[in-house]
Amino acid sequence: MPRSCAFCGAARRHYETAICAGCAGDLPWIPAQCPGCARALATQPAAGVVCAECQRHPTPFESAVAPLSFEFPVDAAIRRFKFHRKLHYAEAFGEILCGAAAGLPGDVEALLPVPLHWARHAVRGFNQAAEICGPLRRATGLPVIRNVTRLRRTPYQSGLGARERRRNLAGAFGVRGRVGAGHVVLVDDVITTGETCSQLARVLLAHGAGKVSVLALARA
Repeated sequence: MPRSCAFCGAARRHYETAICAGCAGDLPWIPAQCPGCARALATQPAAGVVCAECQRHPTPFESAVAPLSFEFPVDAAIRRFKFHRKLHYAEAFGEILCGAAAGLPGDVEALLPVPLHWARHAVRGFNQAAEICGPLRRATGLPVIRNVTRLRRTPYQSGLGARERRRNLAGAFGVRGRVGAGHVVLVDDVITTGETCSQLARVLLAHGAGKVSVLALARA
């Protein structure tokens, strides 16, 4: 059946990607970023060097990758995807993540879409992180961790600073049993302050994970 570009609606053939070449060229790609937090930088740092913020406040991540900046049209597309159920974006976002995964360490053993609280899942109808993780799981063959849950329905993080986000997320995640993977990649749509992934990473490390990295579609 005919298909179309997720951004502009231009017709595409079944073997073409979910984003046409024109739209792909217009997306706000991040050419250089900190390997510790995925923050955009003016130039790519040398191997093993992280940004000044990561030096002052080290993250619990092994690495973080986010190929796009959270600006138009990516910000509008993510909001339509999450809050207006435009699920046709999931394939396009998943393809972008598959390409960006090359920037992760080579010893990744499992994927974990950032969990959504059951009540919010019921209202929204889906977990956006799980939807964009699907193409990545199929492309890599990596297992998805299933025993991590969100224990509290935290308020929306939009518009909150790092301190408020940290207070919001304290004790928000739990693990049933142990994490059996040595290196887990958290998959999410946007890294804003990194607090959600930091809190979740600490829980995973406390329950048996050896290392945690982050792969997100966009970095604010």
